[in-house]
Amino acid sequence: MKKLYLILIVAFQLSCFSQNKEVLYDFTSIPQSSLVNPGADVSYKFYFGVPVLSGVSANLGSSSFSAYDLFANNGVDFNDKVRNVINNSSSKDKTQVNQQLELFSGGFRVGGKESQSYISFGAYQEFDFLMYVPKDLAILALDGNRDYIGKSFNLADLNVRAEVLSVFHIGFHKKLNEKLVLGGRAKLYSSGANATSTKNSGFIYTGQNPGTPNVYNQVIASNLEIKTSGIAAFTKDEYDGSIPKDIVHNTFFNGSLGLGLDAGLTYYFKKNLQFTASIVDLGFIRHTKDIETLTYKGTYNYQGVNPSFDPSNEPENIFDEFDKAIPRDTLYNKYTTWRPTKFYSSLQYSFGESRYNGDCNCKGNINRKYLNAVGGQLFMMSMPVEPFVAFTAFYKRSIFEKLDVKATYTFDSYSNKNIGLGISGTLGKLNMYLLVDNVLEYKDVSKANSIAFQFGFNFVFQDSED
Repeated sequence: MKKLYLILIVAFQLSCFSQNKEVLYDFTSIPQSSLVNPGADVSYKFYFGVPVLSGVSANLGSSSFSAYDLFANNGVDFNDKVRNVINNSSSKDKTQVNQQLELFSGGFRVGGKESQSYISFGAYQEFDFLMYVPKDLAILALDGNRDYIGKSFNLADLNVRAEVLSVFHIGFHKKLNEKLVLGGRAKLYSSGANATSTKNSGFIYTGQNPGTPNVYNQVIASNLEIKTSGIAAFTKDEYDGSIPKDIVHNTFFNGSLGLGLDAGLTYYFKKNLQFTASIVDLGFIRHTKDIETLTYKGTYNYQGVNPSFDPSNEPENIFDEFDKAIPRDTLYNKYTTWRPTKFYSSLQYSFGESRYNGDCNCKGNINRKYLNAVGGQLFMMSMPVEPFVAFTAFYKRSIFEKLDVKATYTFDSYSNKNIGLGISGTLGKLNMYLLVDNVLEYKDVSKANSIAFQFGFNFVFQDSED
């Protein structure tokens, strides 16, 4: 059991990252940039994404160690490696997985050829997992309490949430004038499976009275709770279905529903000085389908010779007293969860004006385009303990008329040397893009603290020249 518990901790730690999409943000040659800022200054006659391939993203990483720290062939015992990882982590180290798969997407201009109003729409599937390192519980599982007499192990370290959901959305953005673009997006969430345990408290304490070396006072004060929806049916003995198929069905056709909102803007102080800001996933889900809440609440106090909690010794009276003091209770109350809300902003300075050689524009409307841009970005995301914050510096370059690149340097709690690269190109009507984070770590992925990528294919149609 101890090994299983530790393996679970390690597995979760090896798959964490933030939801910051710093390379995609304000990369306006990619239609999906409007998903992180619905007020992005993007324009087209219409576009549609290649189904299932228009936006694929995955994020992996760790805030406190790498796979190499655990599995390096360096002669160090594995248990010692695990112990070192736990000792070097804190209860504020968080683990996170976020995966998104865009199912379909599209957009079109409304109001005629001279209009600068646009509608976009789509749907995507998302998996989100967040867990703070339960350091005290990990130490207790690994070493027991023998060497920690007088220490209080904090049960609040158990802080985890996970969810599979689908998101259907429709957005609108309009360029009001040469200086300001405003946009918004409405979202309908459908949660296929959710598990939330983020408001726990309590402690495990073992003390010893002076002069009584073999007599201990053990106190367990527990206020633990885990809320689930869309999961309880799978734990029943009579269930004989397919869990993956049923989760997919629930996610798209029978999930708990919620609503969300995105909003954003782009403002030009000058033609080459731009400010942007957006808020993403300001929303909630009301869980009403297949709901179950498990609680372990109460206080257990044992005083006497240190007991051996081993079923072979059958300390039945102790187990019975524990069950009575901290009973397991099952509730069936509806509950609400809030989506992790993201905030982006950026300041960009463009230079190196260029006008591409093309057919004569007899209407006299010449679009000014700059070859280069530099700037900075701020990202913040709500989390149960404290907000996640990241700072990014970036450089963008238009190599050809339909080929753009972006390079980023990001500083956050996962890494202080995160260099990202993105490329977006259009061949005919086909737009293709690839965004990669932490490129320096690809020389040895096992030592990487974080790795992320996103790619996609869209067909983008612009007005033909008269």
